[in-house]
Amino acid sequence: MSPLMLSVALALASAVAYAAAAIVQERVAASAAGPRYAPLRSPAWWVSVLLNGIGATLHVAALAYGPLSLVQPLGALTIVFALPMAALFVGRRAGRRAWRGALMATVGLAGLLSLTSGAEARSLSDGERWLLAGATFAAVAVLFTAARVVGRSVLRSVVLAAAAGVAFGMASVLTKSVAEEWTSTAPLAEWTGLLVLSAFAVTGLLLSQASYRGAGLAAPLATVTVVNPVVAAAVGVTLFGESFRYGAAGTVAALICGAVAAGGLVQLTLDRMTASPESLSVSSASSSASSSDSTIASDGDSPRPEVGQGVDVGAVPGTRPNLEVEVRSRAVAGRS
Repeated sequence: MSPLMLSVALALASAVAYAAAAIVQERVAASAAGPRYAPLRSPAWWVSVLLNGIGATLHVAALAYGPLSLVQPLGALTIVFALPMAALFVGRRAGRRAWRGALMATVGLAGLLSLTSGAEARSLSDGERWLLAGATFAAVAVLFTAARVVGRSVLRSVVLAAAAGVAFGMASVLTKSVAEEWTSTAPLAEWTGLLVLSAFAVTGLLLSQASYRGAGLAAPLATVTVVNPVVAAAVGVTLFGESFRYGAAGTVAALICGAVAAGGLVQLTLDRMTASPESLSVSSASSSASSSDSTIASDGDSPRPEVGQGVDVGAVPGTRPNLEVEVRSRAVAGRS
């Protein structure tokens, strides 16, 4: 197998691993009533952490055998792989709008990444690293605060996913910077950079886990998948000296691709927001049905006392010779 084909195979396997991790995370968020950000007692959550680690390892290996311009767009296929995998393994099928949004987000992101060139990349100084890390933590904090005040659960999840994407994107940037500065003669010289990127990676993992609660799979996963490389590409263009291919035409095409990807995220968000009331009505209907079964009340009739049930019989006021007793039990009256 040629190095290029091996790179493609590794990139596709990485996307499948990330998709599987997202499916497991969503199922943990949907079924667990424990911590929203770090369900440490859930074995399934640790499986998702392992799958994320496998996806990252395969992605790095793909970059070792193939160019960045090929590997990065293939990583955008995560959301496309996740939808049929969720339908196959957990019975979670996506509608037309979800598929349309997923394809728009994938095509837009792949086009944007394929237009990014790293021909004139440079490393970051220590001051630039700390300034960038501080700005990123501030951005994540703002998004996290915004998610706390958003009323709709779907919008809250999307905002949390955006914060996770920002954290993951900055972890990718710092990984690149640390890898360029690392030397075998001084392996611990970049320990501060490793510590910061590890903090971003853990923050992104916890925020992404929380984003799946109440929003399903597609919208949070697509948001993380799009925001992560967009943040990394934006930092690469502004600080690393990277640029878009084909000059001004490439810049315009990149903006169009970004708009297409954003439109896909909007479609996925609207799809989940319109689906939520239906699922809510179904759950409320089932709960009301079970409640009606437990009370055993027929339509249009008031509840009546069962055989052997005690009733409150009190004194009858006044002189009414034809009425002996009055039974006080809601709408039930006894006459002779």
